[in-house]
Amino acid sequence: MDPANLRLAIVWVVVVLIYLYGDILRFIAGDFTPGEIDGQPLSQGMMMAMAAMMLMPMLMVFLSTVLPDPINRWANTIVAGFFIVINLVGLPGYPGWYDRFLLVVSMVFNGVTIYYAWTLL
Repeated sequence: MDPANLRLAIVWVVVVLIYLYGDILRFIAGDFTPGEIDGQPLSQGMMMAMAAMMLMPMLMVFLSTVLPDPINRWANTIVAGFFIVINLVGLPGYPGWYDRFLLVVSMVFNGVTIYYAWTLL
């Protein structure tokens, strides 16, 4: 396997783990009410959207290792850029400093992903 593709896959694994860790901390801290977001009950559509969004970085672990370089470069750039924008928009809405810290760290790793995609591929 190409070392560049492996680096991209590893960065995506780190991003997934950061998101999962944030969810665990949110649950432990009591900042999360099961079945609700901002006091509103979760619908099947909301759950499907969240599942699709969290599946993206997991899929990127795989896709980073199998896509041809030109497509890989753009896929990594678009998905990482999407998550930077989503996290920037959501950043003020999180009450916990730990959540904000983890979102900033995830954005740094998304930036690393874009950098690797354009310098290593």
